[in-house]
Amino acid sequence: MTTYKDPLIECSETGVRIHRYYPWGSKQIPYASIQSLERFKLSPVRGKYRIWGTGTFRTWANLDPSRPKKDIGFYLNLGHPVRPVVTPDDPDAFEAVVTAHLPSGRTG
Repeated sequence: MTTYKDPLIECSETGVRIHRYYPWGSKQIPYASIQSLERFKLSPVRGKYRIWGTGTFRTWANLDPSRPKKDIGFYLNLGHPVRPVVTPDDPDAFEAVVTAHLPSGRTG
């Protein structure tokens, strides 16, 4: 099975691990918990300069000091009020791996 890994995000055969999500460590998300994956263009209004945390209390971004240099982000809808936001180094590869593990129709 195809996997994805960069310094802050790992996709294994069982789920997504987001490093630096919490001050004390990583967040592990089983693929079965992901209701949908939504790709979006980063902008000053949509998290480009949000290095870590939240501005809306509806999303939570892991600590990524290089986020201002990136163009694409993803919301992971877990069915909770707060959605994790990730900005992988290779958005296309990340999206391909995650969507391969989701039932069809679960992308945003």
